[in-house]
Amino acid sequence: MNPAISGAIRGRFVARTVRVRAPGKVNVSLNVGPLRPDGYHSVASVYLAVSLYEEVAATSTEGPGITVSIAPSSTLDLDGVDIPLDERNLAYKAAAIMRDVSENATGVHLEITKRVPVAGGMGGGSADAAATLLACDALWNSGLSREELAHLAAELGADVPFSLLGGTAVGLGVGDELSPALAKAQMDWVLVCADYGLSTPEVFHTLDRLRNTEGLDIPEPLEVDAKILQALRDGNPVALSKVLVNDLQRASIELSPQLRDTIGMGESSGALAGIVSGSGPTVALLAHNPRAAEGLAEDLRHLGHNALAVHGPVPGARIISDTLL
Repeated sequence: MNPAISGAIRGRFVARTVRVRAPGKVNVSLNVGPLRPDGYHSVASVYLAVSLYEEVAATSTEGPGITVSIAPSSTLDLDGVDIPLDERNLAYKAAAIMRDVSENATGVHLEITKRVPVAGGMGGGSADAAATLLACDALWNSGLSREELAHLAAELGADVPFSLLGGTAVGLGVGDELSPALAKAQMDWVLVCADYGLSTPEVFHTLDRLRNTEGLDIPEPLEVDAKILQALRDGNPVALSKVLVNDLQRASIELSPQLRDTIGMGESSGALAGIVSGSGPTVALLAHNPRAAEGLAEDLRHLGHNALAVHGPVPGARIISDTLL
């Protein structure tokens, strides 16, 4: 039976599950402009999709609603972590948008396998949303192009279009104006994940406060440093280590001073350089090669840190299974 066709067979509802994997990301560079009148900040960033993935299994249901659960196989320690499973959840919002534009929408249950740190500056929720868009498009045979899905993704948040795209990209505007970058060479990183989260709006607010206190005149960021793109294109981690930048890092450290110690420990343990990923508190440590990354991650784990070796760039959201139940 063709799994692309689901529904009533001999009067019986047949459920179908589409499973999609989508990557988290590291901001290799992040320049942040001043607060705009609309409450947003313009950015110029280089996004790198890395090999730490969220998975969403979208299963059609006979009822009309959208439900969400977290898979028991999730590798995150979610004790004490508040993940909403209602309309506040970004995957739920993605399914609702797809339902509105799909003629053959059914009810759907979303089971999310969490691996990317929650509120960790790596776009885990955005990966869930991107995976849900692609899964529901396939589940309901909506027939949307990648460009149309990207347009819907932008309505959900600045990081969602990139998780759909993957690879390496330059992000302008509020981060949703994406241009793929020609950077195919593998870069190796160690992610040091915190056991707490940081609110992205609070980090931006803190950056604005620090800048206002200092009276800094911050220009609008219009482009990224060409040296960053060149280092990524060449696959040169030493060159890249010299140009990593994150304007949000000082605000993240203001809110969580221990991040400075984490970066220092990583660099003293052999990392070429360390940087807070996005709004934090995940720290991304750049390594020479895969072997160096594995060794660094092991050393940091022995020191009591939750450290994981990853690499990038990797592809964006992809369907990994499509089955009738």
